[in-house]
Amino acid sequence: MSPGVPACTHPHHHVHDAGAYLEAVKAVSAERGLRLTPIREQVLRLIAQSGKPVKAYDLLEQMRSEVGANAPPTVYRALDFLITHGFIHRLASINAFVACHHPSIRHTVPFLICDRCQTAIELEDESIARSLDAKAQALGFAPGAQVLEVHGLCRNCQASDFPA
Repeated sequence: MSPGVPACTHPHHHVHDAGAYLEAVKAVSAERGLRLTPIREQVLRLIAQSGKPVKAYDLLEQMRSEVGANAPPTVYRALDFLITHGFIHRLASINAFVACHHPSIRHTVPFLICDRCQTAIELEDESIARSLDAKAQALGFAPGAQVLEVHGLCRNCQASDFPA
């Protein structure tokens, strides 16, 4: 979590609908005095509409016709902005991006990632991040960032392995 940014105190208040999510991010951007440019909004919309992790390469392909030759640096700058302000999460282990369920609150959360269908589930339990942070500090370690990603099979993929 970043200093000066409130912790997640409402773990069950989040946005799943892409349109409502974009409106929530626009409102937060306005409150914070941030500029959500058309490119940033387009990248955010593509990520929100996907419903699952999106790789930068896929975003580039989707945007190349609109942005042209400037697509790679423009898309990467937009991704950096969206990550910096907590609107999206980067899943390091699969090098992909997902919309944050809590766009108004900066937080660190673990993800469950299905190795078969690539679905990513944002765990809504800040106690996990706090526990890791406290244990690190107890060992004299000053944590700067946390990335916790648990890989396995989601419920649907497990069910497909065991037909009724």
